Amino acid sequence: MRVLQVLAVSKILTSHLSRTHRPSASRQMSTAASSLKKSPIFRTLGLIGGKWIDAYDAKTIQVNNPSTGEIIAEVPFMGTLETNDAISSASDAFNSWSKLTAAERSKYLRKWYDLIMAHKEELGQLITLEQGKPLKEALGEVNYGASFIEFFAEEAKRIYGDIIPATLGDRRLFVLKQPVGVVGAITPWNFPLAMITRKVGPALACGCTVVVKPSELTPLTALATAELALQAGIPPGVINVVMGNATKIGDALLASTQVRKITFTGSTAVGKKLMAGAAETVKRVSLELGGNAPCIVFDDADLDVAVKGTLAAKFRNSGQTCVCANRVIVQEGIYEKFAEAFSKAVQNLQVGDGFTEGVVQGPLINEAAVQKVETFIQDAMSKGAKVLLGGKRHSLGMTFYEPTIVTDVKSEMLLASEEVFGPVAPILRFKTEEEAIHMANNTKAGLAAYIFTNNVQRTWRVSEALEYGLVGVNEGIISTEVAPFGGVKQSGLGREGSKYGIDEYLDVKYVCLGDMNRS
Repeated sequence: MRVLQVLAVSKILTSHLSRTHRPSASRQMSTAASSLKKSPIFRTLGLIGGKWIDAYDAKTIQVNNPSTGEIIAEVPFMGTLETNDAISSASDAFNSWSKLTAAERSKYLRKWYDLIMAHKEELGQLITLEQGKPLKEALGEVNYGASFIEFFAEEAKRIYGDIIPATLGDRRLFVLKQPVGVVGAITPWNFPLAMITRKVGPALACGCTVVVKPSELTPLTALATAELALQAGIPPGVINVVMGNATKIGDALLASTQVRKITFTGSTAVGKKLMAGAAETVKRVSLELGGNAPCIVFDDADLDVAVKGTLAAKFRNSGQTCVCANRVIVQEGIYEKFAEAFSKAVQNLQVGDGFTEGVVQGPLINEAAVQKVETFIQDAMSKGAKVLLGGKRHSLGMTFYEPTIVTDVKSEMLLASEEVFGPVAPILRFKTEEEAIHMANNTKAGLAAYIFTNNVQRTWRVSEALEYGLVGVNEGIISTEVAPFGGVKQSGLGREGSKYGIDEYLDVKYVCLGDMNRS
């Protein structure tokens, strides 16, 4: 009880702590930046054919620290020509890489994994520096991202074919699985390491080569990870990295007949454009797109478990993940208790730059992200919603935003109908299980959903009824390398991670051997 009593003033204390510790944190950040720039894994050029190169026209783009606005580095602003050369490099490398044995590719990937883990601290600091998430969370991303390399290093040796009983006695039928070819991998800024390894790991494991286009907001982590791939001995051209003009790079990947697959994580709007563009050359596509995740709390839920799980599902990475709880849908019998307990927990979240001890929420990625959150809040308030907590920019300035809870939210509000991608938890009310399912499914998205209940039968009913690719039951963090990740409806196509993820990079070939009775 004593802990609960002090929580009421924790918001003031948190704000004070964030302000008073900022000079020290700035020194930590400056020290980390200076140290990283001296590291052998710190790269600021594109990677094509094993060589680090500038943009051909020497244009650059700045990479900024979202916590301070300071320039970390400048990287090449590449376009069509560089991308075409990267594609050619990947195509040339495919001829030899795809012919290695699975065991040989597995060893390369294992070495890459070992190097990522050996440089865990540096990679975590780099993620915090360019993306803003707290260092502890960034180190967690390194573990998570590396796990895909480790998993697919093992899975490379388990790409099995098949023997089919023939319908005629003089024939033998079998099935081969072969790498699809060159892959264009387009990744977002919110997980600058894990979204790359989750795509590149399975691609390399089965014999594909890749051209990676990381976000221009967070390219340094991608380049450092690629440097470690070279140190692991992965041959030149197997991994290429280009960044800069997103439209020109994307168009080049789509237009090339050498690129046989596009894999993308990002917004639904961009995913649709890529899907349409891929049709011209009939490329395979994997799309992990936007979400509008419901988090359903039933009357019979354990309140502490529900609060803890919802907190994790909503505020991780400052609400900037595609699987964040976008709508907290609470049954009327527990609504008030949940809102009160949840509010106390959210008050205790310390906001600040990611190098400050105890910080659990960093800045939003840029000013546009803050303005989007503000627009959603204004829309909700104009339609009758109430801000229970937060609802404004943080006193730290820059792109920091207060952890926010909004009540009396209705389905027609932007907060409930679109992805806010920020630290805002809208709480909606429902009466019956059927109503909760209807509210949850009443969206074009279908990536992740969460439910909290102690009723086993309800667990099965609701999990099966939810139109989502991922469902967490009494748990807010559900992503893992051993389980398939992906959505339904307009949240995408295909799966990443697990044994199912490697199939996205394989073609199935049927071979018929005839005249087998001849001696």
